[in-house]
This record gives sequence, structure tokens and C-alpha cells, in this order.
Amino acid sequence: MNDNDRALCAATAGLLRASGVIAVWGLALALIAGLVLALTGRSLPAASWATFALIALAGLPERYLALRLRVDTALFEGLAQGTIASLPVLDHTLEQLGLRRGGEVARALDDRVLGTRLAMQRHGIVVVLQTVVFALALALQDSR
Repeated sequence: MNDNDRALCAATAGLLRASGVIAVWGLALALIAGLVLALTGRSLPAASWATFALIALAGLPERYLALRLRVDTALFEGLAQGTIASLPVLDHTLEQLGLRRGGEVARALDDRVLGTRLAMQRHGIVVVLQTVVFALALALQDSR
């Protein structure tokens, strides 16, 4: 890896760390919705119950994507700092952990960065949907 590749990895890791705020927001929404359901679920109208349940259930893919982004953060930091020497070494390690199939075509660094950015976008979309549904749930509560 050259200096430009390491800089790209460091910048990607920084972007991923910054996106952690979105993950905290998504987790908070799912936890609040779960608490609302646990504490008042039986007294909620069906529409309110369904919206809070949807928020809590959306927390499952949100948590998966957040976990994936945390792993990607660590991997890009390792590449940037040189603790992971190269992309082939990374691929071999991921194969050993069962996170990558053996014999897959090696991806270029740019493709990996793009894939991570797409995962960030998907994560953001899930959290935005949680937020919109949460606002709807609150509006349904006020309309009672």
C-alpha cells in the first residue's frame, strides 16, 4: 500500500467513526420503542402499537449494519496504520475468520471504499425510516 492508499483508508475510517452518531440514534430509537411497547403496549391503539413495533424491528437490520460498519472501521484503521500490511493479507484473515469465501476475486481498495460507503448509506436510510416512523408514532399518540 502506498501513501495515497493509506490516506484513503484513514479518511474512510474517520468517516465511519463519524457515522457512529447515526448508529447511536438508531439504537436509541429502537430502545425507546421497545420500552414503550414493554411498558404500555397493551393500552396502545393498534396503529400506535404497530408503529412502535416497526421501529423496534427496524432496529435489527440497523444493528447489523452498525456492527458491519464498526468492523469496517477497524479494518480501514488497520490498513491506514499498517497493522494490516496489504489487501491480500486482509482477505486471508477474513477467510480465516469465515467472513469471506475462499477463492473470491480480490477487490480493489476503491471498490472496498465504495462498498463501505453504500453500507453507510443503507444504514442511514434505515435510521431515517426509524425516525420518520417514530414521528408518526408520536403523532398517532397526540391524535388520541
